[in-house]
Amino acid sequence: MLRGRNVLGLTEFQRDIRKFMSDTSIASPTMLLRIQSHMRGETSVAPVATLIGFKLTAIAPGEATITLTTGPQHANPMGTLHGGILCDIADAAMGLAYTSNLVEGETFTTLEMKINFLKPVWSATLTAEGKVLKQGRTVGLTECNVKDEKGSLVAYATSTCMTLRGEGAVGR
Repeated sequence: MLRGRNVLGLTEFQRDIRKFMSDTSIASPTMLLRIQSHMRGETSVAPVATLIGFKLTAIAPGEATITLTTGPQHANPMGTLHGGILCDIADAAMGLAYTSNLVEGETFTTLEMKINFLKPVWSATLTAEGKVLKQGRTVGLTECNVKDEKGSLVAYATSTCMTLRGEGAVGR
């Protein structure tokens, strides 16, 4: 190994990504079935979920729920939860909700994301509930409510997604 790379020249992170992508190559009629296999522990979770510490706790067509118990590792310099962490869990919930409606050979990309931070968080168990509002042939709209364990709305996000097919979906 040279500078954290193996014989093929891949970093550990690149190897983890390749393993995750190969794990998600299970033949299935919908992406929902792939996501459900992750929930059952049959395939690897996305590396970002491990890095941040969030978990997919529910999935249904057009809906996904992510949970995160915040800790000091998620704090900004003022000691409250960093806004980027809220963006990450909202993005994951909305992305999984959108993905759950895709069929084999389709994937997507986020075109735009907006989030409103509604109250500070110091320590909480957060639930991000993503939902597809509109999913057309090419463009869709999702939303996410992020709430604390008391059910208080912490953040609200929306996302515009674009479905990719054919060559545009290869390798994504």
